[in-house]
Amino acid sequence: MHRVEIPSRMNTLLEYRQRGGSIAAVFPIHYPRELLRAFDFLPVEVWGPPRVRDSSGEAHLQPYICSVVRNSLSFIQSGDLGAVDLLLVPHACDSLQGLGSLLLDFIPPRQPVLTLYLPRGRRASDVAFLAHELRAIYPRLQAITGRSPSSSELMERICLEEQADGLLYKLHRQRRQIPLPDEAFYRLIRSRAYLPAEQFLPLAEQTLSQAAQRMVTGVPIILSGILPEPMSIFSSLNGLGAWVAGDDLACCSRRIYPSGLSDEPFQRMAERIIFAPPDPTRGSPISERLEHLLQLTKDTAARGVVFYAVKFCEAELFDLPKLRQGLLDAGIPSLAVEVDISDELSQPVINRLAAFIEVIQ
Repeated sequence: MHRVEIPSRMNTLLEYRQRGGSIAAVFPIHYPRELLRAFDFLPVEVWGPPRVRDSSGEAHLQPYICSVVRNSLSFIQSGDLGAVDLLLVPHACDSLQGLGSLLLDFIPPRQPVLTLYLPRGRRASDVAFLAHELRAIYPRLQAITGRSPSSSELMERICLEEQADGLLYKLHRQRRQIPLPDEAFYRLIRSRAYLPAEQFLPLAEQTLSQAAQRMVTGVPIILSGILPEPMSIFSSLNGLGAWVAGDDLACCSRRIYPSGLSDEPFQRMAERIIFAPPDPTRGSPISERLEHLLQLTKDTAARGVVFYAVKFCEAELFDLPKLRQGLLDAGIPSLAVEVDISDELSQPVINRLAAFIEVIQ
């Protein structure tokens, strides 16, 4: 079993700054990496982060706000984002929209804050709306950096990100042949959240070049939800005799963006986000999500779906009853558990996973 050496997040940030680049902290979920890179910002995603000890954000948020947003605000308030030059908050849900409003109007950090509204559909008008939103961000970045990347420079960055997303797709498709335990595999997948595309590409190529005919063994399952925190979920599943044959995670496969078709850069960036896999934070109909999950279970021969939900995540929880019923009607069992990303994986959750895997194996 080979090992993939993934640069750490901190070392990546330090090296990028030493080369004269800037850092953008980006909150979940969908955003244009290529636009930020064209202005020499390295986008570094902030999914909480887990295990934030500072609780200052709780003073500004309702107790039923999810731990991703709660921890994010505490992280900002703690000053640990001091080395960051820009904050970007996409409006993926009501809680993230509230976070953007707090940072703009009530507790502004020292860094500039940009927000991004995402349309809730896949119509031509949705693509046009998002392209307009991205064009509106351009002069803001221009004023912050003093740079004015041309259309050809934007297209160059877009093509590089499309290449990286193409390899991300191949990694997911060839998961069964990649001789890595789940946690190591998903650490590679999630390095896309901070590695520049030019650094992610050789790591992905190295991993794919070592794909073997020997299949990963165990009970194949699909993992769905926002993010796999704590990451010990993977070692726990492997220890129970299961492995993640495919995922429907917001931080992973829901952001395998396809290549765009337009020759106009803002239109092309919008197409990539709009036509990504179904996601409730983009308003995807439950029927599309169910069809996607059914196809995913068929392609991977998964025996069941584990919905791994962050507590109070309304976007995810509202879809669960109909999704689970639709899977059940198709003969696919499922399990739903809720977690707080600040907590360790609890024994009751592990016990429920063990019982589920025992039933489907």
